[in-house]
Amino acid sequence: MASFAGKRILLTGAAGGIGRALAHRFGRDGARLVLLDLDAARLQALAAELDAAGISALPLQCDLATRDSCETVVRQAARELDGLDVLINNAGITHLSPFVETDVDVIRRVMEVNFFGAVHCTKAALPFLIERRGQIVVLSSFAGLAPLATRSGYAASKHALNGFFGSLGAELVHTGVGVTLVCPTFVKTAIGDHALGGDGGRPTQARTEAGTPVEPERLAEAIYRAACVRKRLLVPFRDAKLSWALARFFPRAYERIMLQRIAPGERA
Repeated sequence: MASFAGKRILLTGAAGGIGRALAHRFGRDGARLVLLDLDAARLQALAAELDAAGISALPLQCDLATRDSCETVVRQAARELDGLDVLINNAGITHLSPFVETDVDVIRRVMEVNFFGAVHCTKAALPFLIERRGQIVVLSSFAGLAPLATRSGYAASKHALNGFFGSLGAELVHTGVGVTLVCPTFVKTAIGDHALGGDGGRPTQARTEAGTPVEPERLAEAIYRAACVRKRLLVPFRDAKLSWALARFFPRAYERIMLQRIAPGERA
């Protein structure tokens, strides 16, 4: 397995649960990190936490929904570290609302952060990654492989990530840049606490989950191992693999079970 010791890694959504776990895991391997997030206070707290653990990390505030912000911060990161080896597109938001009750602007906001944020950062980082024959890791979701009721905009953003980065990976084969798509099921994070409702405010629907949510640290370890061997697609853990098989080969059965567990009519 490859080592990330000394590698320069740009990580988006660093202040969230999965981002924090990824920062610690790659940092323990000796990576030099640039941490991006919109939440400056949580970002600084994470940088201090990593510094106490002996991990080098540069925190930079960034609004991923804004192309100029992404381009400026990526260039700054490459300048500070004298290049980039790895881009981890991890940042994401969600909504909790059936589409019939959801403003289109909410869908647009989710797409701007989840999909276009990753596109903006990748576009800006790609020349540096090509120069270093580097790597792109993309945190998609099982929702990019199968339907997810009451999160149609979130699922759309993840399907878009899968289509875009699957295609980009094929384009980049001759450059030596690898692309790893990660499609987990539910993870124990606070993404639901910050979810948008159908009108853009707080959701009126409780967040529900199917299967057993995994700890962020466990997912980070799986992602680290997949990145070490430049795996193209990671569908981690038993629940995700079984659900993927069910959705592919028995779509009606999958839909029925999913609707039972992710109840669209449930209200907080």
